[in-house]
Amino acid sequence: QVQLVESGGGSVQSGGSLRLSCAASGYAANRYRMAWFRQAPGKEREGVAAISRYGIPAYADSVKGRFAISRDNAKNTLYLQINSLKVEDTAMYYCAAGPPGPLSLLSESAYNNWGQGTQVTVSS
Repeated sequence: QVQLVESGGGSVQSGGSLRLSCAASGYAANRYRMAWFRQAPGKEREGVAAISRYGIPAYADSVKGRFAISRDNAKNTLYLQINSLKVEDTAMYYCAAGPPGPLSLLSESAYNNWGQGTQVTVSS
């Protein structure tokens, strides 16, 4: 059974940084595309960063230049480095994994395994 466990969230001030981690188990992570989604209160879940099984990244326009996604296949772990945090980055951040396919890397429909989320709160 595929399991994804996120960690690294917290409360930080605007301009700060965080590094989120997602530990995957139950499958070989290098066979899957993986991504980070976020959902703020009252808003739909959105894809912010994704990485293909070959290590090709994709980012939402709102986070380009500030977020960096990476994966360590040997450790079955996905990371999200978040810099220059803004108040509007406040959200629950979810890790997701899915099989390779034709859908966009940032498409929610491309993923069928989800973690429980880790909260990121940014204050001004």
